[in-house]
Amino acid sequence: MTTTQEAPASIASSIDALDQRLSKRFIALDPSGYFLIKLDRDAAELVLEHYGNTIDEKGLARDSDTGEVLSCKGETSPRRPSAVFRGRTAKQVGIQLTEGEGPHPLSRLDHALYLGRELQKAEQCLKDGRRYTQD
Repeated sequence: MTTTQEAPASIASSIDALDQRLSKRFIALDPSGYFLIKLDRDAAELVLEHYGNTIDEKGLARDSDTGEVLSCKGETSPRRPSAVFRGRTAKQVGIQLTEGEGPHPLSRLDHALYLGRELQKAEQCLKDGRRYTQD
């Protein structure tokens, strides 16, 4: 059996292209809400804020209190998180989010997978001193 090995740069390029393509697929919103991931560099921690929402008949996320459509672009009125999870590693925050006493504000497995991936990226940025931008 013959195998061909791609050069590391070629592998990285093909992985990046696949990731970009998969990022363009349709994703149903989690009716349990959404999360914002931030870095608290002073505390050397990842911060995961949960915000509740409702999903209307058109599939749009709306503020549970005001009914206002929540936009992914631009500034919206300030909202308070319904829960905040903090930790030094993606694993620590993930355990808080999914294990032990609730609440566990996730209802979709694809959302949990996305958060795990984003928390890993945020952790690496915290370690490397790089800026983190949530995908």
